[in-house]
Parts: sequence; structure tokens; C-alpha cells
Amino acid sequence: MSKKNSIPLNARTCFALYSTSLAMTKVYKPILKALKLTYPQYLVMLALWENDGLTVSSLGDALFLDSGTLTPLLKRLENSGYVKKTRSLSDERCVVVNLTAAGRALGNKSQNIDGHVVSASGCSAEYLGNLARQLVELRSSLLLSI
Repeated sequence: MSKKNSIPLNARTCFALYSTSLAMTKVYKPILKALKLTYPQYLVMLALWENDGLTVSSLGDALFLDSGTLTPLLKRLENSGYVKKTRSLSDERCVVVNLTAAGRALGNKSQNIDGHVVSASGCSAEYLGNLARQLVELRSSLLLSI
């Protein structure tokens, strides 16, 4: 393809999503450092604050993480005292992840994170909410195509 017909890097959706994700993670980094969490650990905690008592499998599905990535995250969160893993009483093949008291308390400490991210973005909460909905729609469409 000649340069005249080529789409510039900064005009490509894939690069815009990738580089924005990197920038977003950098905004979260100092905030999460104070909470002693990595960004992936924070995502696990967000899922559990929203719906405590998920199985490892459903947590992986919710976060689009495979067990090889999720298992070490959960182990570190368990070692930090934020979650506890137990075998399901109804199906011992399933492992259930529950928040501990410390994990729930951490959720209370994290209440202001969204406001910080909105402020750092320079966008309104409404704009970011609409953007998130559009990105979820895009993700759903892409997943249907593969």
C-alpha cells in the first residue's frame, strides 16, 4: 500500500484504543499505588465490590482474563488479605472468591477514584459514561466477529 492511501497511525482506531488504555493506566497508577494495588488487581476488586462471591471462572469471564493470568492476581490479593477463596459447597470443582472485611474496607477507601479520573480526563462524567457504552458496544461487535 502506498503512503498516499495509508491511514496514519494516529487515525487508526486500534492505536487510539491502545494508547488511550496506556494513558488511562498511567492516571490510575499513583492512586492505586497508595492502595497497594496494581491496575489488574483493582479490576478484580471492582468486579468483587460490584458482585461479591463470584466463582473464579465467572470472574475471569467478567474481566476477559484467562486462569493463567487471574490465578496469580487472586493469590496476591488473598496474601494481602483482601479476598478469600473457598470451594463451592454445591460444586467442589468451583472456587468462589469472597471479599474479606479488609477487602470491603478497601472499597470504601477507593470511592474517590472515579472522580479523580474524570478530573484528569478533562471530560464530563456523562461524556465518559457515553464513551464507555460505545466501547462496550464495539467490544461486543468485535467478539461476535471472531
